[in-house]
Amino acid sequence: MRRFMRFFFHHFYHALAWTYDFVAAVVSLGRWKRWGRAALPHLRGKRVLEIGFGPGHLLAALHRSGFLAVGMDESPQMIRQARRNLARSKLSAAILRGYAQFLPFPADSFDSVVSTFPSEYIADPRTLAEVGRVLKEDGRFVIIPVAWLGGKSLLERGAQWLFRVTGQGGEGVQARMTDFLTENGFSAVCSEIEISHSTVLVVVAEKTKGARL
Repeated sequence: MRRFMRFFFHHFYHALAWTYDFVAAVVSLGRWKRWGRAALPHLRGKRVLEIGFGPGHLLAALHRSGFLAVGMDESPQMIRQARRNLARSKLSAAILRGYAQFLPFPADSFDSVVSTFPSEYIADPRTLAEVGRVLKEDGRFVIIPVAWLGGKSLLERGAQWLFRVTGQGGEGVQARMTDFLTENGFSAVCSEIEISHSTVLVVVAEKTKGARL
C-alpha cells in the first residue's frame, strides 16, 4: 500500500496536477482550503516562505493577509496551476522551482516557513537543516501534516475510511513529528484545530538555541 500511495501521489502532484483542486475538495468534503489557512494565525513576522505550495491557495491567502510571501515547489505542473490561480485572483507572488532540501536563499531570510500537507521531503533531515538556515533566529516553521474528518453522516464516514486506508489520518503523526523535529534541532508544539466536523493538526516549531542545524 505504501508503494502504491507513493506512486499515486507522485502522479497526482505532477501529471495529474490539473485534478488536484477537484480531488482535494471531494476527499475533504470542501474543507481543504480552510485546513491550509489554519496555519496563518501561527506565522511570525512578515517574510514567509511556503515550500510545496501546490495550486497556490495558501500563497494567495498569505498575500491577502499582508505577508510578503515567496513560494517554492518542485513540480512544474503545480507551478503552472498556482500561477493561473493567482492570476485569476489578480495577485502576484514570487514563485520558483526548487527542492526543500536545497533552498536557494541566504541565511536568516525569513521570519516564518510554512508547509501544508507535505510529501516525504518533510521527513528528510536536509529539509530541516535548510529551513533552520533560512529562518531568522526567532523564526517559526509551521507545518500542517494531516487533517482528518469527523461527523457521522454516511459521506463523512466514507471519507474517514478513505483517509485511514491511504495513511492520511492523524494516528501517531503528532508524536512522530515532535520526535523528528526535536532530533533535528527544533522545539515543537502541536495543537489540534477544530474546523466544521474535522480536525487539523498544526505543528509550530522553533530553532533550539545552540542547536547545530
